[in-house]
Amino acid sequence: GDLAFCAGGGITRLYQAGLDGDAEYVRRFWRDEYRLNALIHAYPKPYIAIMHGFVMGGGVGIAAHGSHRIVTDSTRLAMPECGIGLVPDVGGSLLLAQAPGHLGECLGLTGHRMQAGDSIHAGFADYYVPAEAVAGLVTALTGDADIETVIAAAASSPPDSALAMHQSAIDAVFGSDDVAVIMAALGADGTVTEHFGRMAAGMAAGSPIALATTLALVRAVREDPTIETALDMEYRFTHRALTATDFIEGIRAAVIDKDHAPRWRFEDVDAVPSDLVESLLAPLD
Repeated sequence: GDLAFCAGGGITRLYQAGLDGDAEYVRRFWRDEYRLNALIHAYPKPYIAIMHGFVMGGGVGIAAHGSHRIVTDSTRLAMPECGIGLVPDVGGSLLLAQAPGHLGECLGLTGHRMQAGDSIHAGFADYYVPAEAVAGLVTALTGDADIETVIAAAASSPPDSALAMHQSAIDAVFGSDDVAVIMAALGADGTVTEHFGRMAAGMAAGSPIALATTLALVRAVREDPTIETALDMEYRFTHRALTATDFIEGIRAAVIDKDHAPRWRFEDVDAVPSDLVESLLAPLD
């Protein structure tokens, strides 16, 4: 189906656990999920993900850390966690930190949906296989032929990446250390807004706490770009998500009531205390 890598059931269950006050379930869920992401990242056997349809959130975690990551014509890949009061997790902060220039900040803060060419440019995928070749690829992969040979035979040159074409403008907008400055620049930059108009709306819809923390998270992981660093720092946030962030309210507005009118703890990102961001990413005991 089109939602193979984006089911949404996980966050619905976490929301209910949050209402029930079951913090340990929530934390155990993320501990188990992040360990799975780390296992995939380091898995010694070929791990092949054909990322058709929507690939978001937890779907990125089970696909984009594999050894052979394939996108197709239907791929729509994003890390939209800020919109539900979360930070990009499942090791996504590592992928964002390693993206060219300041593209990682762009994708993490705006939740921009990438197609095939963009996904490869950003480092979330390796190969593009046209839709009509996917079924044959799957059949060939079940045989005894060399995996690299099979994938190479099915793959084609990826479509052009709009993000790559406007990389310099994206870097100029998202290079600031202040989220409010980034938001203002995004709205004022004609090059970016003309081609990526939804980016500004994506940032405006995000949780101020999540936006401020995401910028700090991506920058911190870039200083030590390992899967362990990324997952450790992400877990520091999610461990505290029920009590100190907008996560529960974000899920209510986007998934449960679907009114898309979240009542964030802070009116805008300027109001988020810097010591709150620091505390959300601080080591746990």
